[in-house]
Amino acid sequence: MRYAKRGRLRFTSHRDVARTFERALRRAGVPMAYSQGFSPHPKVSWVGAAPTGVASEAEYVEVSVVDAVDPEALRAELDRAMPPGLDVLEVVQAEGGSLTERIEASAWRVELPGVDPERLSEAVSALLAAESVEVERLTKNGKRMIDVRPAVVTASVAGPASGEAPSSDAEHDAGGLSLPCGILVMVVRQLTPTVRPDDVLSALGVVADLVPPVPAKATRMAQGRLDDEGGLVDPLALDRASVEEG
Repeated sequence: MRYAKRGRLRFTSHRDVARTFERALRRAGVPMAYSQGFSPHPKVSWVGAAPTGVASEAEYVEVSVVDAVDPEALRAELDRAMPPGLDVLEVVQAEGGSLTERIEASAWRVELPGVDPERLSEAVSALLAAESVEVERLTKNGKRMIDVRPAVVTASVAGPASGEAPSSDAEHDAGGLSLPCGILVMVVRQLTPTVRPDDVLSALGVVADLVPPVPAKATRMAQGRLDDEGGLVDPLALDRASVEEG
């Protein structure tokens, strides 16, 4: 399944999203497969969940069922059982192989209200020119240093000239003020440790002293394997093609 996390639901933790999904699966009457043992639980596998505070148009989850179901009917029924902001976009029958192995990078769009696009473009160029950019991240085990640069595959700045515009949420987050808005678009490898959008923004601060005046809004636009041009291959393409051939 591919689902979206939109609006205020981007502030929902992955644990709460998982609980909401399991309740919705029960309400939708999905014939779930369960694990064995003293505490059986639904066989649901999450793939690279977006961090709290981040919106997404491309989150993925695998669900095991004991009886065949119609994918589109399941999508519609499950979507009705979900709260607004968690939207089930596509359901396909898995044709074998691991979904996790089909995902190695994410495409991101990050809106930066109050940041001039030209200033952002200069900072991005400085980041791409660097061989290594370390930033500090606070974890539950204390502070650790992360090298952001190896994870960044591509990065550029979009703006009104390329047909892009900030979302209405960006203006709301800026307090309703009419501010310039730099829009960073990038493809980031999913390495260990994971490099998040806020880590990339911290790296821009390191290389170019760029500090956004208001919080940024990050949205994951796609996930998949990298192609030769640095783009992403749709992880559900194989399953979709199998259905069409059948």
